[in-house]
Amino acid sequence: MRLELQGVGVRIGADTHLYPTTVALMPGAINVLLGPTLAGKTTLMRVMAGLDRPSEGSVRVDGIDVTNVPVRERNLAMVYQQFINYPSLSVFDNIASPLRISGKLSEAQIHQRVNEMAERLHISGYLDRLPAALSGGQQQRTALARALIKEASLLLLDEPLVNLDYKLREELRRELAELFSSGETTVVYATTEPLEALQLGGQTLLMHEGCVLQHGATLSVFNAPVSLQAARTFSDPPINLMSASISHGVAQLAEGIAIPLTSAQQARLAGLDRVMLGLRAHCLHASSRSGDFALDGTIDLAEISGSETFVHMKRGSLALVAQLPGVHELALGSAMTLHFQPDALFIFNTEGALVSAPGAAGV
Repeated sequence: MRLELQGVGVRIGADTHLYPTTVALMPGAINVLLGPTLAGKTTLMRVMAGLDRPSEGSVRVDGIDVTNVPVRERNLAMVYQQFINYPSLSVFDNIASPLRISGKLSEAQIHQRVNEMAERLHISGYLDRLPAALSGGQQQRTALARALIKEASLLLLDEPLVNLDYKLREELRRELAELFSSGETTVVYATTEPLEALQLGGQTLLMHEGCVLQHGATLSVFNAPVSLQAARTFSDPPINLMSASISHGVAQLAEGIAIPLTSAQQARLAGLDRVMLGLRAHCLHASSRSGDFALDGTIDLAEISGSETFVHMKRGSLALVAQLPGVHELALGSAMTLHFQPDALFIFNTEGALVSAPGAAGV
C-alpha cells in the first residue's frame, strides 16, 4: 500500500498544528515519525488514519483520494501508548475481536490465528486471563496482537512502548522490527527517541513544531541532517554546538580554541567566514587517537547511565557533553581532556543549513 500526503495542513482556529506537508511513505516498510512532544506527530497520524480531516490538501492511497473516507472504511489498525484493551474480555477474546467483527472466518480458523499470534508475541500462557491480571508489557502485547491480527495494509503506532520499562521496551522493539520485516504492512511509528528511530531503521520523517524537516532513509537522515534543527532533533544527548569564525582553513572558537579543518571541509566552506560547528557526544573520547584534536577543560558533571558515562565539560563559555563507554568515576571540578577527529564535525552556515557532514555522507 502506498500512502501519500499532498499539501496536507491542519489548522484549528488561529493555531496551525501541521503546516502544508507533501510526503510519500515507503510501502511495506517502517516509517518513523521522530520529533519532540508537540511536533505534530499525532496530528499527522490522525490525518493518515482518517480520524481527522485536513484543513487543506489530500490523502491518497495507491493513487486514490481517501481524504473524506471515514476510518471504519479504511484497511488500517492503530496502537496507542495507553494499554487499550477490552477489560471484560479475556486476552483470547481481545485478540479475536477484529476477526469476529469481520465475520469472514470460522471459529476454528479464528482459534488458529489467535494462537499463532499469541505465540509470536509470547503471550500464549495468558489467553484465558483478563487484561487487569496482566503486567504492563503483557497488556501492550495484547493490544499489539489485536492490531496485527487484522493484517491491515497500514499500521499506525503512536509511541506504543513509552509507558513500559527500559528492558521491556528493548525487547518489544526488537520483536516489532522482526514482525514488520516481511514487507506486507506499511508501518508508521511515532517516537520522541532518536535511538528508537535508529534501532527500527526504515525511513524517518523528522518533525518539529508542525513541520517535516527532513524525510529519507533513517541512517541517511542521521548522517546528513539538512539543517541545524534537524541535527538537534536527531541527537540524544543533544548535539554539541560551537560558534566559529573561519580563517585560513582553521575554525576559530571562543577561549582561543583553533581547530584545523580537513581539505574537504575547507573546499565546502569557500566564501564563508562564520559557521556553527556540531559534534555528537559519542564522537568525543577520553583517550587520544591519531589525528585527534585535544580540548582541555574541567568536569562540570558526570552522569552514569547503564554502561555509559555522560561527561559535561566546560572551558570558559564553551560547554560540551561526551558520551563515554564504560563506567568512570570522575571528580567534579577536575581537569579533563577530550579528543575528537576534526572530520567528525558537522558544519552549518549562519542560516542553519548543512554545509558539510562527516565522512562519505558529505552534503
